[in-house]
Amino acid sequence: MAVQRGDIELAGLSKSYDGVHTVVHGINLKIPDGAYCCFLGPSGCGKTTILRMIAGHEDPTDGEIVIGGENVVGLAPIQRGTAMMFQSYALFPHLSVRDNIAFALRVRGLSKTDRYRQTDAMIEKVRLTELADRLPAQLSGGQQQRVALARAAITEPRVLLLDEPLSALDEQLRVQMRLELQRMQRELGITFVHVTHSQLEAIALADLVVVMESGQIKQAGAAREVYATPKDRYVAEFLGGQNVLSGKVEKIESGRLLFAQPDRKSLAAPLRANARVGVGDRIDVAVRRDDIELLRPDAVISAQERSALSSRVLAIEYQGSFVKVMLDAIADEEFVAYVPERTFFRDPLVIGDVVLATWAVEHARLLDRT
Repeated sequence: MAVQRGDIELAGLSKSYDGVHTVVHGINLKIPDGAYCCFLGPSGCGKTTILRMIAGHEDPTDGEIVIGGENVVGLAPIQRGTAMMFQSYALFPHLSVRDNIAFALRVRGLSKTDRYRQTDAMIEKVRLTELADRLPAQLSGGQQQRVALARAAITEPRVLLLDEPLSALDEQLRVQMRLELQRMQRELGITFVHVTHSQLEAIALADLVVVMESGQIKQAGAAREVYATPKDRYVAEFLGGQNVLSGKVEKIESGRLLFAQPDRKSLAAPLRANARVGVGDRIDVAVRRDDIELLRPDAVISAQERSALSSRVLAIEYQGSFVKVMLDAIADEEFVAYVPERTFFRDPLVIGDVVLATWAVEHARLLDRT
């Protein structure tokens, strides 16, 4: 069977329970054919509900789900050309690897010869040939996941849906299975829609990252775009890797603004194109943790080119390739610098040291306030 187009459009998609509790609020999103899309957000944000609506396991209260140009609302899961890989894998314990993968083809009425021919080709693709006759209980967690993935893919869906597929695995196996998922997605050439609460998982895997909060999309875009240029405070803090500074605009000139923090000197940030900001407005500004440089307090810097905050070191964590240094630069808020390992150990800091946390003005990013 030829693989059909797997582009997805969610148009005004909403889901309410009992007409009162709304868990998805008018979602609009386009997922290109063959994309790897990750819905990312905390528990209860609506991401799994969206996945289940795409799959046909739940009906939307309002809106459309268009797959390959066809509105599939009201169609049974088998009519949508989708397949779902569940978090629990849901393998049949009494069936071998081969028979677990072949089960969907058996239900569709294929002969034993045809279904085993297709199944053996899929088993080879997921590198389980030597394990084909084993039962699920004889497999590792990663091997079971590959069986579940192969069973979902054997039906040649145009969209493969994955509900937190890596959450039950240990860290080393998660890294290995991320590579497996990417490889499988490239080889199958179909659209993957993956739900996760792991920021690292989403940015490592996805062409399209969709960050959600309380049933709404906060930002959608390429992984690097969402991570490096978050739109608002929620996205910046949820994805991590960013410090967020708040203050009141004191002055705007020459394409930059000066903003004041309580009991701190003014800081500068570039004025983003089309930003509606005026003197007296409260703003949020993000600075990446790996853009922070820590200097001794007597260091001289150019106030025109760099911002700086006098800070005290609160904690230090060695992370291998970098050292995570936590500072008291912002009252009651986390402020962190990621210092390259070699740089840190040329002049190591200790807890209690006073430093200048400094960064290039051009690396600060004005955020939307919501």
